[in-house]
Amino acid sequence: MSKIKKILVPVDGSVNGCKAVDEAIFFAQKCNADLDFVYVASNINKDIPSHIVFDRIWEKVPQDLKAAKHVETGNISKAILRIAAAEKSDMIIMGSRGLGLFKGALIGSVSQKVVEESSIPVMVVK
Repeated sequence: MSKIKKILVPVDGSVNGCKAVDEAIFFAQKCNADLDFVYVASNINKDIPSHIVFDRIWEKVPQDLKAAKHVETGNISKAILRIAAAEKSDMIIMGSRGLGLFKGALIGSVSQKVVEESSIPVMVVK
């Protein structure tokens, strides 16, 4: 694996999403990498405004780390992959929704789709 210079972190305000933010900050500090946070507005999270999610994240990000935020709409997994390509991310760190095996098989999870379609490493945090 090549050097990790840029990490994309999809965020949605969920517990596992917050854990992914913590892991991404840890990795970014160890690798001296930049962070890109992306919030994808959809029917699933329409009641959580992006500024509330980003406000919580910005409280955690150390001042010595370079971080940017992105807000997208549409299909969540496709938007995540689109931003990863546009920002030339080296890695994606994201939370798992924690669906059970049967429910996850029926509707598919965002993290599963990203793992399957990503051309870069993906870490899924539970």
